[in-house]
Amino acid sequence: MTTALQLTDSVGAWVTEYPATSRVFEQHRIDYCCDGGRPLIEACAKGAVDVQTVLGELNDVISKAALEDAADKNVSSMSLTELCDSIVATHHEYLKRELPRLTQLVDKVVRVHGGDHEWLPRLGTSFLQLRDELNPHMLKEEQILFPALRTIEQSQEVPAFPFGSVDNPIHMMEHEHDVAGQALKAIREASSDFTLPDGGCNTFRAMLDGLRELEGDLHRHIHKENNVLFPRASKLAAELSGAATV
Repeated sequence: MTTALQLTDSVGAWVTEYPATSRVFEQHRIDYCCDGGRPLIEACAKGAVDVQTVLGELNDVISKAALEDAADKNVSSMSLTELCDSIVATHHEYLKRELPRLTQLVDKVVRVHGGDHEWLPRLGTSFLQLRDELNPHMLKEEQILFPALRTIEQSQEVPAFPFGSVDNPIHMMEHEHDVAGQALKAIREASSDFTLPDGGCNTFRAMLDGLRELEGDLHRHIHKENNVLFPRASKLAAELSGAATV
């Protein structure tokens, strides 16, 4: 996605138009609040940051946000197969990429700063619980539930699955979503809403920023499954099963 904003536009204008870009500015310690009227090119020069690097990161963030917004708006019109494919391509791939990165960040921050902040070990424990819940969860969806949903929709029949009714794995996934939600809540509470403590280093900041982004992605992920995919799949299976017995 291309943007009409230029290097001569103010940092504040970038954040106003595309709020997600605030993370890029925070990463490079570019003030978009009190000094938000400064043009992007001047702000980068003041911070001794390569302006083309920052511009590339800004455009990446804007493109990603646009794709996520479009996907979120279109979920209701997707077929079950398309929705399963979209969830895997968008959210599962994000988790497979992000969880290893966050594992390293959390481990480093807890190891280096855990003695100074009593809440960090609790955050680390909650994150590991979340990670260890999500990895097998995705596997079960990709290898068991989603193939079953694609089969039902494409064949317009409900086969005799080894797990019985499709509602059984759906209920299991919903329960695991609840467990993940509790872990997310514990992470947010431990970190006081992802607040960087005084003197927090860039690694500390990157960890909290990554955890905040993880929470937002998981909320969208779970919403698509619990509120769109699962109810529609359950309804279709019930309708097809009822028609088969008539």
